[in-house]
Amino acid sequence: MKRDLIGISELSLDEDIIDVRSPSEYRLDHIPGSINLPVLDDDERKLIGWTYKNESSFKAKRIGASLVSKNIAKYLEGELAAKTENWAPIIYCWRGGKRSGSMALVFRQIGWRARQLSGGYKSFRRQVIEETSELASALSYVVVCGLTGTAKTDLIAMLTNKGEQTLDLEALAKHRGSLLGFNSESAQPSQKRFETELWSKLRSYDPSKPVFLESESKKIGDLRVPEALINAYRQGECINVQASLETRTAYLKENYIHLIETPPLLITQIEKLVSRHGNKIVNHWLSLIKNNAWDAFVHDLLKTHYDVSYSKSMHKNFKNFSKARNYPLTDLSEDSVLEIAEEVCRTYTNP
Repeated sequence: MKRDLIGISELSLDEDIIDVRSPSEYRLDHIPGSINLPVLDDDERKLIGWTYKNESSFKAKRIGASLVSKNIAKYLEGELAAKTENWAPIIYCWRGGKRSGSMALVFRQIGWRARQLSGGYKSFRRQVIEETSELASALSYVVVCGLTGTAKTDLIAMLTNKGEQTLDLEALAKHRGSLLGFNSESAQPSQKRFETELWSKLRSYDPSKPVFLESESKKIGDLRVPEALINAYRQGECINVQASLETRTAYLKENYIHLIETPPLLITQIEKLVSRHGNKIVNHWLSLIKNNAWDAFVHDLLKTHYDVSYSKSMHKNFKNFSKARNYPLTDLSEDSVLEIAEEVCRTYTNP
């Protein structure tokens, strides 16, 4: 391989990595830790594409060269002005071609040891897909199960704080994993971005230690969990956090206050359940919402929708759920959940 090229197997995420693709490409997904210094922004790319198609390739290349030169000059005077002469960045674009090559050429003329990522982002994307399957299969899992509203996410957070290996899929997906789990103020990442963040987490784990995660389904909002990971953690050991319906109702009222405070958003989501439960039941729920009967609404939604669905899914999909160790909670306070977290640590990582 040429000295100025680096293969995907040689890539270290600890090095300085520059993504020269457009901002929209970068937002869709990028190599973890890379910074975005686009040689062409989104509007400039459209202009060059239009010129190439409607006028001539020569004119498109001439315009492109001018824009790329101006953008690189801007970075040399700005973001990169303090870089020393021994700096050795890795540069990539979509395929490892002209865009990354243009920046790398200028950097080498300056004296920096700039290297292009062979194959660009496409080679990285292939690595993510291939390695995710291998990494997921090599790990052992402890699956935190429990009906909706049993503070499973809080338990995962406490296990994280105690230094355990945890995989918070809902945090990566920016969604709480149910019909009402969306966040109107924070859009979910792209599928590719979700998979990259997941790959990054999986490769950081020690295979000799368990990974704790919630009993998620195949989809979290609009995002799909990779099949290899689903198959792997569904074979894991299970623990079952338990709490009464009344306790869970109070917990969900507190943790989903954003929906209670914005009834139109809640109504839109509940109306999606007509195909599953019929107009009569859904209209009853809508009536409770409009009358601010929140205890009755949450109680009935849990009993009629969530609990039935969750129990069926767990017995069907999780091999060891019937043998799960039970952790009953009389309340879902921070102290009570912390006590469970400490017991889980003693059982699974410090026997």
